[in-house]
Amino acid sequence: MQYRERGGVSSPLNVGDVHDVKVEDVGREGDGLARIEGFVVFVPNTKKGDEVKVKITKVSRRVAFGEVVSEE
Repeated sequence: MQYRERGGVSSPLNVGDVHDVKVEDVGREGDGLARIEGFVVFVPNTKKGDEVKVKITKVSRRVAFGEVVSEE
């Protein structure tokens, strides 16, 4: 697997990737938080405990953003 280098930090994610995740927590803005290989992914319209399939829509240096494509 090829990782994208961003400011010296290696991200395990790329825009368009699809992953099965479990939402572990909820962020300040109300978005669900999941982790993929330790990398934080914000997932809107989810709550703690949700298990969903997400498509990565944006990757920044420290976090990524995804949208739900289906619920498990």
